[in-house]
This record gives sequence, structure tokens and C-alpha cells, in this order.
Amino acid sequence: MDWYSTVFELIDMRSFSNLWFWIALAVVWSTASHWVLGVPFDMVGRARRKGGQAAEDLTDLLRIYTSRLLYIADEAGLWVIASGAFFLTGFAVLGWVYWVEIAQALFLLAFPMSLVSLLSVHTARALHEKDHDLEAVYKRLGRHRLMVQGIGMVSIFITAMWGMYMNLSVGALGG
Repeated sequence: MDWYSTVFELIDMRSFSNLWFWIALAVVWSTASHWVLGVPFDMVGRARRKGGQAAEDLTDLLRIYTSRLLYIADEAGLWVIASGAFFLTGFAVLGWVYWVEIAQALFLLAFPMSLVSLLSVHTARALHEKDHDLEAVYKRLGRHRLMVQGIGMVSIFITAMWGMYMNLSVGALGG
């Protein structure tokens, strides 16, 4: 047996048994949780604690990112939703009708992130429609982050359960 086949025997290259998939899942959710509407959440905490220039920087950055997000949603929102629905439906059909494991993995990554995207547009619109005092902005961003973390926890749990099921069922079938 040569070195190449030994390595690929030890490292299964399917989606749910691949270490890179789980690293990507962790990176996606930690990034989504840290960057709230394009603003790093540590900046929100610093603005809340220190005020002054940190609060001005936060409001400027938040205004820029919410305006950008709302512009994209208003100008191309229908196309983004249509293409997202197309790809999600394709992944779902390939994954659970034809049992393509990579399509299942991509669906389990993309579907919850689409919910986060919709939540981000909703939060950006709520912040943009009326003027808020800083304390209300901090609370809204905190609630948004908490909801993203909740979606992430449920998503990671479901993905882990499905991944374990797939790994055990493939292992039980003999490969």
C-alpha cells in the first residue's frame, strides 16, 4: 500500500467527516456573531463604556454599513432572494433527494446564514428608519447579536446531529 492511499484512507474526504468542513462551520458562525451589521461587536462595547470618539466612530460605521446593506436590499433584493432561493432549493434537492453529501453540507451552512441576512436587513431598516439614542442602538445591536448566536447554536446542533448520523450510517454500510 502506498503513502497516498494510506493518507486518504485515514482522512475521509466526504463533507461531514472532513475536518475542514467543521473548521469552516466554526469560522462562519464566529464571524457572523462578531460582526454585527458589519461592525465588530467589541466596538459596540467600547463605545458603550467610553463614549465620546468611540461612540462617534460606531455611529459613523453603523450608518455606512446600514446604508450600504439597505441600498443593496432595495436595488437588488429581489434578485438576491431569487438566486438564494434557487441555490438553496438546488442544494436541498441534491442533498436529500439524490443524497449528495456536499449539497447537504452546503445547505446546512447556507440556509441559516440566509436567515441571518434577512435579520440583518430587518435590523438595518429598523435602525435607519428613525433616530435612536445611543442606548437604544446598543440594545438593538445586542439583541441582533443574541439572535444571530441563537440561530448559530441551533444550526450547529442540527448540523452536528445530521453529520454524526451520516457518518454512522455510511460507516454502518461499510463505506
